[in-house]
Amino acid sequence: MQSEAEAPIAGPRETEAAGVEVIDAEVSYGAVRALAGVTLRAAPGEIVAVAGPSGCGKSTLLELVCGLVEPDAGRVRAGAAALMPQRDALLPWLSALDNAGLALRVAGFSRAAARAAAHEHFAAFGLEGFERARPAALSGGMRQRVAFLRTLLAGRPVLCLDEPFGALDALTRLQMQRWLERALAREPRTVLLVTHDVEEAVLLADRVVLLSPRPGRVVETLEVALARPRARDDQAVVELRERALEVLGAP
Repeated sequence: MQSEAEAPIAGPRETEAAGVEVIDAEVSYGAVRALAGVTLRAAPGEIVAVAGPSGCGKSTLLELVCGLVEPDAGRVRAGAAALMPQRDALLPWLSALDNAGLALRVAGFSRAAARAAAHEHFAAFGLEGFERARPAALSGGMRQRVAFLRTLLAGRPVLCLDEPFGALDALTRLQMQRWLERALAREPRTVLLVTHDVEEAVLLADRVVLLSPRPGRVVETLEVALARPRARDDQAVVELRERALEVLGAP
């Protein structure tokens, strides 16, 4: 029998294996061409990182997968997806518990049911004792954990994470990378992770898709066939990071 901390997270629907397929996607905003013929795939349960310079269309790609933007050309096939934006977007007047359960409330759950479902996982997410805390009283890492739990509780088989740790200091970012790795080992989902940090991409992903400056095009895809957890100073990690930087033209 599973303990509460180990119980699988269920949201408005049962999660199901679902992948992502983006084929020759083109997106423009007026005269600005954001994506130009982007193709990528994520098999069910895979973590695929998307890295590239600022403004290359990484966030637009996630919006495509989540159905928030329609492609001007090409096609997108994906399971139901939940988006975790760059900022945690917690509502300042709600407690950590109510913020975590917000997706369930939107789905029609009662406040009591949403709170119960969220509270069941607070210990596993390192949030026990902070149920009533408002976002202003939480550290940056704790806010990100609340936001990630909210995203998981949406019950979608595909998670789109947009620079989830970009606003954190270096030490907290490293801690959160390890925490995310453990959380996804407990709760496998298909993940698209957007990041500007190629080391983060290599540490977390099964595959790293590198985009060109705007308009975003796939310039190379790196396979990361390494066991987890991965160390930053592992030679294979270092080589993949250096290859990614070389492709992206970093000095």
